[in-house]
Amino acid sequence: MSEQQPDAPRTLAAVDLGSNSFHMIVAQATEQGFRMLDRMRATVRLAAGLDADNNINEKAMVRAMECLAQFGERVRDLPPGSVRVVGTNTLRKARNAWSFITRAEAALGHPIDIISGHEEARLIYLGVSHGLEDEAELRLVMDIGGGSTEFILGRHFEALQMESLHMGCVSHSKRWFSGGRIDAKAMRAAEIAARQELEAIELAYRESGWQSAIGASGTILAVREIVLAEGWSREGITPQSLAKLKQAMIDAGHVDKLELSGLSEERRPVLPGGVAILSAAFEALGIERMRVSQSALREGLLYDQLGRIHREDVRERTVNGLVARYQVDFAQSERVRATALTLLEQVAQSWELGGEEYKRLLRWASSLHEIGLSVSHSQYQKHGEYLLNNLDMPGFARGEQARLAALVRGHRRKLPLTVFSRLTAEHEKATLRLCILLRLACVLHRRRSAEAVPTLRLTSDNNTLRLGFPPLWLDAHPLTRADLESEAAYLKSGGFKLKIK
Repeated sequence: MSEQQPDAPRTLAAVDLGSNSFHMIVAQATEQGFRMLDRMRATVRLAAGLDADNNINEKAMVRAMECLAQFGERVRDLPPGSVRVVGTNTLRKARNAWSFITRAEAALGHPIDIISGHEEARLIYLGVSHGLEDEAELRLVMDIGGGSTEFILGRHFEALQMESLHMGCVSHSKRWFSGGRIDAKAMRAAEIAARQELEAIELAYRESGWQSAIGASGTILAVREIVLAEGWSREGITPQSLAKLKQAMIDAGHVDKLELSGLSEERRPVLPGGVAILSAAFEALGIERMRVSQSALREGLLYDQLGRIHREDVRERTVNGLVARYQVDFAQSERVRATALTLLEQVAQSWELGGEEYKRLLRWASSLHEIGLSVSHSQYQKHGEYLLNNLDMPGFARGEQARLAALVRGHRRKLPLTVFSRLTAEHEKATLRLCILLRLACVLHRRRSAEAVPTLRLTSDNNTLRLGFPPLWLDAHPLTRADLESEAAYLKSGGFKLKIK
């Protein structure tokens, strides 16, 4: 493994705020990977707490906070950056997600990221692939969550194709098996609804030629335990064992009457919806046997953290890939990056921008600030903002994408304060300050010349900046002086003062 960062944390934790259950694992980083120290889980059924307007109700909030208070007791004292907490489908949907996150972060003592379905799928595959023997075959990985189901095609440790479909064991059970009733008609209707979701990926996944199917997480683990305990399968899940399970559920008629070996009480209410989704996937994708992995999203989070510790951050590959894909002028972005980081170093203490995360964010924004030129030169900063808010960006949480998009949106012309006000209170001021540094770097390199920028001196005092140049340099570069004076006017309208000398 590559060189480890000198200040890297040794104890790591990953928390998965799923739509059905919350999970946490605590591990110690080693040269070979990590050693598990602790596991905690609780059935919260956050998805079941969504009302008709997609707000999480107070009852579900209370269940969640009680769980997170317990998790927080275990990880609160771990240093910043050592705990990765992610929210999935329900928090992606919830209109009051930020209210939830504010309370949840207070309970945990660590920040929470909401990740996209695409990023969830990537992390699931990362966890699953590390939990299996590294075979060269193309794998199909399926993970049924409470509110979404992920399908991934991958080889070795790399996810090649990822999809997140809007169906899960909680949402499907709530819709098709209301009150816990189970009959053949409801089961078939639930399967058809799942097949409709699968239509968009069915052909491509069938034609991919995958060689083995692997299931992960609660529903699939529960089904495997049941079919083995009941003697319906000797290894893994098969169409025949799944058919026997469905019939046994229909014969029971209600979740309270299910008498199945290996079925836990907490899994019982959401089993029908999960089984309908699994059955539909077997039918649509032609699955003959599915093995089961004990590792999934939370293990993937740990391996992703290890990658960042060992300077193998997938976010770097994502940014580099976007630079190539959208034909960004690499030489110009490198010039802007070098100057922006020099300016950051000079005001890091006075502007409270001393963390490594600020360097990374400014570096990525410098690399991508012209990505919108691939759409149009006119208002290209707005096109760049749209792209970075909506692209699938492996390794990035939604909040990170929003901050990166805000930097790109604000790097030229009028300073768009409303864009920054949409960020969380924790990130608004710091991101706006980073944007001003990016703006100054862009102005200084507006000529797109290879000529080096002179030695600069930048100081800050709250919203006042003083930018100093060597004697007579500005006299010899009147166009740069004019550009800086225009920039001072833009910043003044945003409440900042730029003094040039």
